[in-house]
Amino acid sequence: MARAESYVSQELVSAGWQVERQPFDLRWRLGATDQQGHRALALKPRLHRRLQGANLIASLPGADNAGTVLIGAHLDSVDGSPGADDNASGVAAVLEIARLLARLPVAPSVTLAVFDMEELGLIGAQYAARQLTARQRVLGMICLESVGYFVDEPDTQRLPAGFAAAFPEAAAATKADDSRGNFALVVHRGTSVAAARSWERAAAATSTALPSILLRDPRPDGLLGMLIGLVVPPANHLGRSDHAPFWNRRVPAVMLTDTANFRNPNYHRPTDVPDTLDFGRLAAVTAATATTAVNWV
Repeated sequence: MARAESYVSQELVSAGWQVERQPFDLRWRLGATDQQGHRALALKPRLHRRLQGANLIASLPGADNAGTVLIGAHLDSVDGSPGADDNASGVAAVLEIARLLARLPVAPSVTLAVFDMEELGLIGAQYAARQLTARQRVLGMICLESVGYFVDEPDTQRLPAGFAAAFPEAAAATKADDSRGNFALVVHRGTSVAAARSWERAAAATSTALPSILLRDPRPDGLLGMLIGLVVPPANHLGRSDHAPFWNRRVPAVMLTDTANFRNPNYHRPTDVPDTLDFGRLAAVTAATATTAVNWV
């Protein structure tokens, strides 16, 4: 983790960004285990006596970040997995977005974040959400969560239990294409529907014409939405990454994902290696995310 953090920081600085390391030292935090095979916080909770980690927060010199759009991805993986898709794919996208945005003639109001301890229960993102919203206005947040695994064969996309009943339109769109795992899932709420549609258009306009399925989480932002997720498992799947702490603080957010364990057989396994990824479509995810952040609506 120390080597990975150092590498990411150096890449961001080389691209022209100012990087702030935000360490945290937390005690008695409810989270999850990072052992191989865990699926969600609700299934394998763990009370951590002490957690010491750090987030990396980056901004461009000269940018007006009084109101900023945040792009984030988590750096950690589970024990025993190289984590190429989950989540080096998201971190790679952040680094390339850094290079793309640094070339613009006017520095955009975009902040980049690389979170620690997502696999332990969104620990780093919770800390970052509290710190960032206390010191500046966060207009929106885009979370890159496992965005590099795509397959064109039929019956490669699975759905969570109860998903078709809870989200019939998204389920129908998946089945209409013979359940192929060839799309990006864009999870959003009512406060971020315009941004989700903007991302969909941008992805379709890339050279790969990456298809998307938009999935609206019907829950409200804030505490109520979080509580509903605890008792409605299909909805809870939509808050399994670093966007959730920002939703809980009423920040409009979207999560971009290849659906992780519902598509990728290498999820949380030693076989999650770079050779399994689709770099052309990962590049499309990257370009669409940069475009959406700069034109956030």
